[in-house]
Amino acid sequence: MGAAGYLIDTNTIIDFSAKRLPAKAHQYVARVIDDYPQISVINKIELLGFNHVPEEIIAFTENAFVITLDDNIVAQTILLRKKYKIKLPDAIIAATALTFDLTIITNNTDDFKSISELQVLIPYSVS
Repeated sequence: MGAAGYLIDTNTIIDFSAKRLPAKAHQYVARVIDDYPQISVINKIELLGFNHVPEEIIAFTENAFVITLDDNIVAQTILLRKKYKIKLPDAIIAATALTFDLTIITNNTDDFKSISELQVLIPYSVS
């Protein structure tokens, strides 16, 4: 699992779909999506939880590898919540990335910045 080494966060998928990423960032995320798109089950819930979901996002969630909760992710989530006091969805996403040694591609740096052991790639900074 995870040859590509990335977990794509909800905001990145939305920005990619809406073509809001700069050209180089869009190309980078497109390569990740073409190679091995991975998301947390929380990302899937967030993406599909709107009343009107674009077909492109529905298709993405159907083709992405969705990492579901297991005992290891749950244990890591509990540790992160205790140590960093972050929101549950963000803790699950971070725990998923840490459990599988994945880099999160996200613009949501505020919620993840305190987790020093977490690798974060900000798509807007790709050059």
